[in-house]
Amino acid sequence: MSDEDLALLAEEHGVATAYEDWRGRRVRVGADTLRHVLGALGVDASDPRAALEAHRAARARRLLPPAVVARAGRSPRPPLPEGAVTRVELADGGETALGPGLPLGVHTLYAEHGGSCQSAPLLVVPDRIGFPTALAGRRCWGLMAQLYSVRSRASWGMGDLRDLAELADWSARDLGAAFALVNPVHATEPAPPLEPSPYLPVGRRYASPLYIRVEDVPEYSRLEPAQREAVQRLARPLRERGRTADLLDRDAVWSAKRTALETLFHVQRSPSREAAFQAYLEREGAPLIEYATWCALAEEHGPDHRRWPSVLRDAYGQEVGAQALDRWDRIDFHRWMQWVLDDQLAAAQAGARAAGMPIGIVHDLAVGVRPGGSDSWMYRDALLDGVTVGAPPDEFNQQGQDWAQPPWHPVRLAEQGYAPFRQVLRQCMRHAGGVRADHVMGLFRLWWIPEGASPDQGTYVRYDHEGMVGSLLLTAEETGALVIGEDLGTVEPWVREHLAERGVLGTSVLWFERGPDGAPRRPEEWREQCLATVSTHDLPPVASFLTAEHVELRDRLGLLKRPAAEELADAEAQVEAWRRLLVELDLLDPGVDPVSDPQTVVAALHAYLVRTPARLVGIALTDVVGERRMQNQPGTSTGYPNWRIPLTSAEGEPVLLDELMADPHLSAVVRRALHPLTGGLPDEPRPDVPRLPPSWMES
Repeated sequence: MSDEDLALLAEEHGVATAYEDWRGRRVRVGADTLRHVLGALGVDASDPRAALEAHRAARARRLLPPAVVARAGRSPRPPLPEGAVTRVELADGGETALGPGLPLGVHTLYAEHGGSCQSAPLLVVPDRIGFPTALAGRRCWGLMAQLYSVRSRASWGMGDLRDLAELADWSARDLGAAFALVNPVHATEPAPPLEPSPYLPVGRRYASPLYIRVEDVPEYSRLEPAQREAVQRLARPLRERGRTADLLDRDAVWSAKRTALETLFHVQRSPSREAAFQAYLEREGAPLIEYATWCALAEEHGPDHRRWPSVLRDAYGQEVGAQALDRWDRIDFHRWMQWVLDDQLAAAQAGARAAGMPIGIVHDLAVGVRPGGSDSWMYRDALLDGVTVGAPPDEFNQQGQDWAQPPWHPVRLAEQGYAPFRQVLRQCMRHAGGVRADHVMGLFRLWWIPEGASPDQGTYVRYDHEGMVGSLLLTAEETGALVIGEDLGTVEPWVREHLAERGVLGTSVLWFERGPDGAPRRPEEWREQCLATVSTHDLPPVASFLTAEHVELRDRLGLLKRPAAEELADAEAQVEAWRRLLVELDLLDPGVDPVSDPQTVVAALHAYLVRTPARLVGIALTDVVGERRMQNQPGTSTGYPNWRIPLTSAEGEPVLLDELMADPHLSAVVRRALHPLTGGLPDEPRPDVPRLPPSWMES
């Protein structure tokens, strides 16, 4: 076997044979990794030379690539042989010639040559998306929150969409916030146990009913008194637990909510509600039936379809259709819950805009999904087995990360005109003023890890970024959503340049903003087209960072590759460097001790962000209240209670949304820190904007 042939075979399939790590060192990828990744792509690499010859011969027979992507106003230029004849079938059914005036959308390109006729999807996508017109020339800020952790006295033990609406309403009206950015609300398992990570959903095509506020479902008002009391009996113990600092219990919350929602599902709907439900079902069509069928089967066979009876693993098989008919009531229930979710997601965004937010809710798009979940069942031809997605080692995760998610097949996804990806994007943006694309570099290349290998034994696999980014921009144009790309970690410089040229904002995190000498970057040196934050959900809250508690935690969990003393010294040096710069900029009094007075430093750090040219500034709700615990410690699954931490104060006491909104001291601190971005808000809430009513859903 020739290593050179294996390397050529890998490169021609977009598989990297070497890469540059976070320290700038070149790392060669092992032959075993290359063979495994090629196998996942459907390439038999046992004889690399023969596989290479077969691949080149197949490519020579094709008239068109898997998909053709063109930017608006430009003529598509597929690599066609001389004399080929082309025509375009438009998405609306018309037909036209290949040229620069094609409308935005997904069309079909036909090519004929030498007696052969072939077709391929033709995507015409925006060259660039613009900033919302309401923010022309303005910079603005917003709160960032893990929605599940933001509880109120009325929610059922964890944050829900009503809490989101109220958080947005309060922060817009009283604090001048332009947006509220929350964790992904993608679909979760239909029955306990539930995966706690919002970044490891069963699917991204639909949302999680876990976030429904039961009392805001209009059918709740139609319950008989005894039924309403039964529903409230389910809620009371969850509300009591939700007023403590105990870890969140998603299983208990979902068990109670599912029982309550089953009661509401069987309540007779008003004629207008029934008409709206039927309209929703017609709009969603077959994909919603497929998703709901997976849910109904998962209730019986478990949430990993790879372990189901073999006849049920094909979403489009005859046996699945037969069993769907037997479970139609359950399928209808799961479709109904998605309709309820759609209503409440829409109401949250409408409420945010009505309160004065020019952007509103910014939803987070997770990188991928669980390998046995609904999306991998529905999109089996486009998602792969045998490899998982993750990240190579970096400064904060020195062993690398395995996110346990199947990647898109680059070619099969393109052959489908990126339809599965666009469906996922449309769901995320449908009721959003913006979307944050987690690990946006994955639109260019993803770190694939062979099944059973450690994260550092992976390699990068490339995607056609024109198709991936183009799909993102096309959906954003359709929905009017702002796009923020999370471009942290190991990123090729040209990737950031490409995204900026296309109108996608980047993400700049204060702790990572250092110059070539390692010193903190001065505010005027930051980029403009970005969301600027102090931290992220994968990093320690400021209060913890200042005391280096995060080093002790990672040492205790065995996540360090250097002696703890060295890590601690580095962490303390970083804090001291930032303290000196804040003092130099007159944002912090020289006598302030970051360890004993973290909230003063928190305010100074956010005042520093205001001095950068960043278009958006995000402030984490955990930093507002002084939280010390991380929401997620990357590299762990059982050693730390990831994604189960409720919002608590520096003293470890629970912080409820009701108390947060009523705290004048907190409001004053935020106003002072972000004053240049709040437009000179009055001391009292604006009287011209009505408060969110007790129930903002139409019955």
